[in-house]
Amino acid sequence: MDYPILKSKFFLYLTEFFAGVSVMAVELGASRLLAPYFSSSQIVWTIIIGTIMIAMALGNLYGGRSADKDPDPARLYRRILIAAVWIAAIPVLGKYVILGISGLLIFTVSTNFLVIAAFASCMVIFVFPLFLLGTVTPSLVKATVESLNDSGRTVGRLGACNTVGSILGTFLPTFVTIPAVGTAVTFLIFSGILLLIALAFFLSAKKGLRTALLCVLLFALCLIFGRSRAFAFWEEDLSYEGESVYNYLQVKEDEKQVVLSTNVLFGVQSVMQKDGELTGLYYDTALAAPVMTGRETPSVLVLGNGTGTYAGQCLRYFPGSRVEGVEIDGKITQLAESYFAMPAEVAVTEYDGRAFLQAVDSRYDVILVDAYQDITIPFQMSSVEFFEMARDHLLPGGVLAVNMNMHSDGEGSINEYLCDTIASVFPFVATADVPGTTNRELFASMKSAPAALLQAGLEQVEEPALAALLRRVSERLQPYEGGAHLLSDDKAPVELLGMRAIDRLIADEMSWYRDLYEREGLSGVLASFGIG
Repeated sequence: MDYPILKSKFFLYLTEFFAGVSVMAVELGASRLLAPYFSSSQIVWTIIIGTIMIAMALGNLYGGRSADKDPDPARLYRRILIAAVWIAAIPVLGKYVILGISGLLIFTVSTNFLVIAAFASCMVIFVFPLFLLGTVTPSLVKATVESLNDSGRTVGRLGACNTVGSILGTFLPTFVTIPAVGTAVTFLIFSGILLLIALAFFLSAKKGLRTALLCVLLFALCLIFGRSRAFAFWEEDLSYEGESVYNYLQVKEDEKQVVLSTNVLFGVQSVMQKDGELTGLYYDTALAAPVMTGRETPSVLVLGNGTGTYAGQCLRYFPGSRVEGVEIDGKITQLAESYFAMPAEVAVTEYDGRAFLQAVDSRYDVILVDAYQDITIPFQMSSVEFFEMARDHLLPGGVLAVNMNMHSDGEGSINEYLCDTIASVFPFVATADVPGTTNRELFASMKSAPAALLQAGLEQVEEPALAALLRRVSERLQPYEGGAHLLSDDKAPVELLGMRAIDRLIADEMSWYRDLYEREGLSGVLASFGIG
């Protein structure tokens, strides 16, 4: 059957181009949709890419067979219509699907929960529309190639259109749409482009208009209900919820404190006590590091400054100190100034922590590494080479402090790898667990044992609350003898190690709910949340 719009091959090439754009845009949107719930680690990216490749491969197979059986292009553009509506529905329904799948799996899966939940979510949400888009290329080859004499050139042009579209679909979401309008609207923008391509075909063909009209109505509904940026839709009275190039960001506030979280399901990244007192969290324990140096006004560098909680504490308890922060996410620094009263004296550089050390010659009394976020541990800031660089940026008598945010013990655990790696660089290493949290603070020195340094420095601490806290830290400090589990730039499997640790944490946290579910069923679990 002849279609006027297809008399020129331009429209077919245009279809291929925007199919390539949309596939990559959906892939990047998938990472942002999943990150607030499952993190943005290499493992989650592997799941996303693998799932999309499965969908595209199946789509290629089906598209080729379908085109041979019935080459009518109307079948392809109907599939594009359906894919467009499905993608538009992702902002409306995706977060509910993720939480529904996670809720079901949490009671049945005891290991690799995040991997399985992320994979299942990807399969349900993204496989079908990308399967449909995977049929585009073989279908267009069938419609475009007129003879064997020009088949290579024609297929090459289609491939080039798809590749150029994929390049555009890679850069636009990351640098333009997601930072400007968010993940939800990004899905709507690119699904709208697919919808317009399909509509142009059916309007020209003057057929299939009922189906097209129904898809337009469904898209309009998604446009109305899918523009919300709320990932934690059950939360009330959030002070802020949004996205940056790097993170999902959520700010909660009550009468006592302000909290920043970069993950919907677990983890708190920064806390500010409104009364300016100690937080009761790992920041307090890390205040032992300036005391260990024996200096009244130490110079402090915070790699992973966040909202400036630790930097502010250093300025409060060690007046006159020079405090610098490095934070890769500029949006977090903006939130620090807007919601967390970060002192203006803290000079913050928007940069990667390791790249910053490579770029400067400055040396410090204290370097705090606070860049490990839930299971997302930057491998380049966990290796022997990184800690050697940190050592070289310490002044004589300086102390390195590292916040390890997961209790993870036993042979081959992430904390053992980190401790062994640091102990291979520093001769004196000690750790202290932070009560009531999953954090463990590590202190390393080239001069003497951290416990001895803290005991000597305590004599100079005049603030009663801080002195009492640090005496308790001193009691918890445990010297660490290094082992053979080393992380290097060449080999640092921090994602797998972190995933194992978070699995254990989730299992421990959910054991109570699993027991309740076994005793009282779903109604008992819902009642524990005040539902029903």
